[in-house]
Amino acid sequence: MSTVIDLFLHLDKHLDAMVTTLGPWSYVLLFAVIFIETGSVIFPFLPGDSLLFAAGAVAALPNNALNPIALIILFWVAAITGDTLNYFIGKKIGLPLVHHPVFGRFISDKNLEDANRFFEKHGAMAIIFARFLPIIRTLSPFTASLSGYPYKRFITLDMIAATLWVFIGVLAGYFFGGIPFIQQHFSLVIFGILFVTALPAIIAGIRSYFTNKKTAN
Repeated sequence: MSTVIDLFLHLDKHLDAMVTTLGPWSYVLLFAVIFIETGSVIFPFLPGDSLLFAAGAVAALPNNALNPIALIILFWVAAITGDTLNYFIGKKIGLPLVHHPVFGRFISDKNLEDANRFFEKHGAMAIIFARFLPIIRTLSPFTASLSGYPYKRFITLDMIAATLWVFIGVLAGYFFGGIPFIQQHFSLVIFGILFVTALPAIIAGIRSYFTNKKTAN
């Protein structure tokens, strides 16, 4: 567990070492992580926003195999194809996957309810907003398919969301990741990214708590 935490908090250093070892093959691994995070339904805890930022920061290092433009294209394709797979998993399998004795352990009913509530509240814009929210990002295509949301409309909005997400994440890392303060306090930056992306969900949870409490009284 400590190894996983260290890998997550010092993602830039581990990613740089990986790129040095694998060279251009690093693109395959980066694609796989984002594709699985968005497409597998059961792995919402894989790094998403932080990986984009770290990859952009590593791409800014001299004599590095990563190219920011190639990363943007790679992550965009991974996000779109992953969400498409996720959508059709929900369409073909749906709730039986959630209640499966093995796979169901990775998808809590609460996570699915939160994603469904978020989708109902924001409608079409939920697909764009969800791209920037961990866990909900992974469950959004699944939830959209369960609700009968048309794929053509879903994928159109998803392309817009993925474009914003990838450009912001990679370019932020590329232009700001080389700043000495950020390099020295990268773990704090990761926590900051997590906090900012989770903030809307936290606020929604607090509002829901006080609303329910008020209703109960």
